Amino acid sequence: MEIAPRPPPEPVVVVMESAQISEPAGPPRKRAENGRRVAALLGSAIALGAVLVLSLGLGARQLSPAEVWHGLVDAGSAAYTVVHQMRLPRTLLGLLAGVALGVAGGVMQALTRNPLADPGLLGINAGASAAVATAAGIFGVATFQGYVWFALAGAAAVSVLVYAVGGGRAATPARLALAGAAVNAALYSYVNGTMLLDAASLETMRFWTVGSLASAQGATAAMMAPFIAAGLLLALALARPLNALALGDDSARSLGAHPARVRAGAIVAVTLLCGAATAACGPIVFVGLMVPHLVRALTGPDQRWMLPCCALLAPVLLLGADVIGRLVVRPGELQAGIVTAVLGGPLFLYFLRRKVRA
Repeated sequence: MEIAPRPPPEPVVVVMESAQISEPAGPPRKRAENGRRVAALLGSAIALGAVLVLSLGLGARQLSPAEVWHGLVDAGSAAYTVVHQMRLPRTLLGLLAGVALGVAGGVMQALTRNPLADPGLLGINAGASAAVATAAGIFGVATFQGYVWFALAGAAAVSVLVYAVGGGRAATPARLALAGAAVNAALYSYVNGTMLLDAASLETMRFWTVGSLASAQGATAAMMAPFIAAGLLLALALARPLNALALGDDSARSLGAHPARVRAGAIVAVTLLCGAATAACGPIVFVGLMVPHLVRALTGPDQRWMLPCCALLAPVLLLGADVIGRLVVRPGELQAGIVTAVLGGPLFLYFLRRKVRA
């Protein structure tokens, strides 16, 4: 019996309706992410403006926003002396020091790939502090104009030392952190010994060592500004290479970055920022740790967005701590470094506990 051949199957025509074809999810998600980052920057700028007004208006004598404005622009105002001689210098100092510490903290966390890092991790703050203690105890220096050069020299010397001990061009984040911790402990022991052996040095530095904005003078911010500006510009220029470095040295090289140069440039930027801030205010802690954590939750890990946002939010924290210190023991004053330590200690333990669990 013959079997008739099967007819060939009819071609299947698939009709795709244009309404069912969805746009790729990438561009809208990218736009939403950039919108969130822009909102974070704008919100940080608004918060900074508000805290600047509070810093000028709150203290032993309360000033309204109108009185603050007249105190700034009207030499005949009753608030002119309070604003220009007392509030404005410490507000500008807090602004510059906050920018320096916040950006330095963001750079340090990106450099070491350690979210618990801060500018003190590499011993840079300790180097500046040891140089200032030497200047006060041996050379009798008692002004910021003299401190700043010692602080920058000490920070630079310790940066070079830690970079060399950590392996030089072959340095890794872990080796840099270990070298910094060892140098940090040794130098702070030296600072404490210097203060205990020299009563005059102890008297000069006892408020400086806890971190304070109270000793700000009109010329202090002007002298800080060039160092802060140079360190800030260098840090912002390194934002894209730091993003590449976060992927690992091999990936960074494939993207055109030079890991050794990036690390050296980052250490120079942190040296400029921390050296100037430490000389003017003392070793204020936890600002460089807390702010990048908050900013990373708002902008993500991209350093091109993180660093500008850190530069806006860190002064909010530092000036806010200074305002709190003026109000809680009024008419006395609690140093800003103490307030940031009280706020930052529990937060550091929380971050550490969460990291260990992860």
